[in-house]
Amino acid sequence: MTTPTAPPTTTRLIDGKSAAARVREEVRVAVAERSARGLRAPGLATVLVGADPASHVYVKNKRKSAEEAGIRSIHHELPAETTTATLLALVQDLNRDPGVDGILVQLPLPKHIDEHAILTAITPGKDVDGFHPENVAKLTMGLPGGFVPCTPLGCLRLLDDAGVQLAGAHAVVVGRSNIVGKPMASLLLARHATVTIAHSRTRDLPAITRQADVLVAAVGRACMLGAAHVKPGAIVIDVGINKGDDGRLCGDVDTAAVMGIAGAVTPVPGGVGPMTIAMLLQNTLTSFDRTTSAPT
Repeated sequence: MTTPTAPPTTTRLIDGKSAAARVREEVRVAVAERSARGLRAPGLATVLVGADPASHVYVKNKRKSAEEAGIRSIHHELPAETTTATLLALVQDLNRDPGVDGILVQLPLPKHIDEHAILTAITPGKDVDGFHPENVAKLTMGLPGGFVPCTPLGCLRLLDDAGVQLAGAHAVVVGRSNIVGKPMASLLLARHATVTIAHSRTRDLPAITRQADVLVAAVGRACMLGAAHVKPGAIVIDVGINKGDDGRLCGDVDTAAVMGIAGAVTPVPGGVGPMTIAMLLQNTLTSFDRTTSAPT
């Protein structure tokens, strides 16, 4: 097991692409095994409203990955002027469809649509994004049977694959969003880490983050965290996906600045990003197994 406080000789890059490929292959094999037993394919419904270019790319990649894993992709694309009532009606149709195991409404939605109403309308058992209040409550309370948001779930898988011992470690999460920061903190607490949540308004942020054996950066600001923020030997998980001044993708962590200080770090791109889709597929398979047939 890797001890997160061990001083590094070199900083190891945590390969999210390889880890995601392993998860996708695990799901593909599991789906094939269920098909061999005569079961239907799991179904993942994606709903895209409007013409946001980034959202179109994200949904295209999610659908492609689902189909490669043997998961049936059911896609609904709606115009930007779609009303909340129309979108709610579609969600209810998908809730009732026995061939749909997971429902993903791509965010952000157009501003005139009530995002909270849409997300809470998805039945919790098909909420493979893990955003429904019932699933949030189960995660926070440590109850079984819920879904965890895909990005923090992917971060946890990367930590496990890297052999990081979380029990007793001090983890600092920089970011407090419902999508990453808060669920990440809950997952780490469940693994018996001591958890501090910080954010962009935390006073003397470097003094807080330098205490971290495990540092999760999910604040959404390009290269906000540098050498002064990282304890020697810390494991750094960079969730951020931003565009730097040069137009290139970068994370919330200045990766070059922490090389030789951190024990390990996830690169951007190629770190946490690929894990999000991989865990979406895993959640969809889990939903299928809960409602169709437990794996043997």
